[in-house]
Formats: sequence, structure tokens, C-alpha cells
Amino acid sequence: MENGGGVLMDRYELGRLLGQGAFAKVYQARNISTGMEVAIKMINKEYVLKVGMRDQIKREIQVMKLIRHPHVVELYEVMATKTKIYLVMEFAKGGELFNKVAKGKLKEDVARRYFRQLIAAVDYCHSRGVFHRDLKPENLLLDENGNLKVSDFGLSALAESKHEDGLLHTTCGTEAYVAPEVINRRGYNGSKADIWSCGVILYVLLAGRLPFFDTNRVQMLLKIVKGEVKFPEWFARDVCRLLLKILDPNPNRRISMTKIMESSWFRKGLDSRNICIVREVKEPPPLDADELFGPDEGENSITESKQEPSRLSNLNAFDIISYSPVLDLSGLFVGVDQRKEVRFMVNKPASTIISKLEDIAKRLRLKVTKKDAGLMKFEGMKAGRKGVLAFDAEIFEIIQAFHWVEMKKSSGDTMEYQKVLKEEIRPALQDIVLTWQGG
Repeated sequence: MENGGGVLMDRYELGRLLGQGAFAKVYQARNISTGMEVAIKMINKEYVLKVGMRDQIKREIQVMKLIRHPHVVELYEVMATKTKIYLVMEFAKGGELFNKVAKGKLKEDVARRYFRQLIAAVDYCHSRGVFHRDLKPENLLLDENGNLKVSDFGLSALAESKHEDGLLHTTCGTEAYVAPEVINRRGYNGSKADIWSCGVILYVLLAGRLPFFDTNRVQMLLKIVKGEVKFPEWFARDVCRLLLKILDPNPNRRISMTKIMESSWFRKGLDSRNICIVREVKEPPPLDADELFGPDEGENSITESKQEPSRLSNLNAFDIISYSPVLDLSGLFVGVDQRKEVRFMVNKPASTIISKLEDIAKRLRLKVTKKDAGLMKFEGMKAGRKGVLAFDAEIFEIIQAFHWVEMKKSSGDTMEYQKVLKEEIRPALQDIVLTWQGG
């Protein structure tokens, strides 16, 4: 049945596979009784429970049930069996907006039309307390009439998810479209972060390329944090002014949705026929998302999916930027990182790093203790000016054979530690280290 051509729940005739991910497949389908075309997302319950994504799926369903807007993909119904959850959704025949952008930049009037529809949809989501957090052309679909439909609320957040400081704290989204304050990892306003992503999308529609692109992921995120954007010569002045206000790295200064809709570029040629009117739509009956997984089925599975302590900790590019002392964020954010750890990046396997550090310890007659696969403790054999010198080195995996190492003194004299770093450790590691920070 899951290869298409079968019948689901005696109600839907399955067609071609539209796409698939780690835990779900999306099929085109037809309602047998009405003939209406739909898209059905089949979610593997066992995998979801195994990797601890139960709450994420519940939130996606909750959000899609909450949002009823002409420019948001509609959720028609939810069904479940012992092994699968089925989300029956609106089918967007036009495919992804990304496919249009991949062919090159769009005409200004076409880009403006899509941008208006995007802003209308996202502003409505915000009015319902929903923040998308992964807006990008791949998640913007088109219907048979070429109208935009926002999709994929898998990373969305509800207003109730905010911490006591009133901000969201989960780092997520697609790096090229994510806002600087999300990278900064000190909490962010979901609405302001979505507005930034809308600005990146507008730039992509008009330019046919990203505003902060770099083949080096870390450098790309540095460009995003600084907010240094250059415009192609064909960009009109009023759209440049608008984009500068949207792509302001300071969220407190960033333009609001209301101001975007009042801007001259947004309103150019706008009349009553262009205005998206949201009518009251009868909401589907309430659904208890917990019942989709069965009683107490998820908690045990989630517990079993915890990471084994012997594995290296994972560190993504967001972490790299948030740790980076080379960025002066004092003008953008409150609070400056005062940590004095030494960090360096290595494009070698962890075993090579460990071997190198063990060689250094042997030469310096340091005692080495391995707490686990990613943490090494070094301790001197005799006391110095302020006791025995000791320091730690923790290895984080970013991607395969690409690691970030953090070293910090745990006891002893700071001057002695700095001398060891400068005269022994740095020279011994120079053939494998890509960049140093601190120390």
C-alpha cells in the first residue's frame, strides 16, 4: 500500500510519492467518496517514539488544527493505526516555490505578490500565537492557481512555549534563513525571527540567491550575525529600504509586520482585489493527540532513546557562533560572553586529536584521565606556584571528521597554564588546527 496505488482506511486512494524524510512519507491521494485530491503524510510511530519526537508531532498537529488561512496548507483530518499516523492535508498542485526560484530571480511584481501572501499568512499565524521558525522557499507551496501556501509546521512553536523571560530558547530552523538572535542563543522573539526569515525569502525571490551565502557554514553564520547585506543593482530603492529594516540584526530595531504592510513597496499597486480576507471557518472536532500514540507508549520509548555517554557530544554551527569570542555582539545583544576558554577547530577524526593530546601529555609528564570519549583531563605531577596545574580538553563533533575542541584550566597558576598553551600545545597542534580562539 505504501508504494502507492492502494486504498487507505477505505477512504483514500493512494497515488504517487511526493516526498519522504526520516520518519514520514507524503503521498498524493484522492478521496474516494468526493474525488478531492489531497496529500497524506504517513508518520512512522515507532521511529517517532524511538528518537523522542512525540511532542514535536503533537505540536505540529495542534498548530495545523489551530491555523485556518487561505495561504496556509490546511489539515483536513488525522487518522491513526497501531503503527502509523496519517495527516490528511490540502494538496498544493503547483509544488514548491523553491522550484521557481531555482530557475532564477523572479520579476518584481511576481515576487511582491508572493511576499504579500507570505506576510498575510505569517501575520495570521502570529495572531494565533504560532511561530513557524523554519520559513524558506522549500516550505512554501503553490496551489493550482499559483497562490502561496505555507507548509511544514514541524518546527513551529506556540506562545505557551515561551520561558519566563517571554522568549523562545530552542535553536532551530535552516541556517541560511535563521535570524541572528537565534544563532546568538540567548532567547528570541518568535515573531521577530519569522520576520527576518521573510526578509531573506524576499531577497531570494528578487535576486535568485541568498543574501548571506558562503560555502563555509561558519562564515555564513558570521555574515548573518553582522547583518551585512549587499543589494544587486536591479533592486529598487524602496525594496532596499524595506529589506534593510527587515534584515536588521538587532531584533529590537527590526520592522514589525504592521510596518511592513504599510511600506510603499509592499503597497504598490495594492487594491481590494489583492487583499487576503480571512473568513471564519468551522474548525474540525477536537482531537486528543495523546491518543494517537496510545497510553503511556511514548514515555518509555523516549527514555530508551537517550544518547549513550560514550559518544562524542554533537555541536552544530549555531553552537560554534554562540561560543565565538571573535564576534563583538555588544552592539547587538545584551550581555557579552566573558568566558576565557581556548577553543580550536580541527578537520581530523577524534582519534587523531586524542592521540596528539596524549603525546603532548607524555612529553610534559602530565597525568591523563579520560572521563568519556570526548573529555580528557590533564594534571601535573608536581605543584607549581599555585598548586598543581590541571586543565580539561573536551571534543565536540560538528560533522564527521570535523571537530571543535574546548580547553580550560581547572586548577593551578594561570600564567603557567598560558605558557604551556603558547610554548607547547599550540606548536604541537599547528598541523591539524584550522582556527584558534582565545588563549
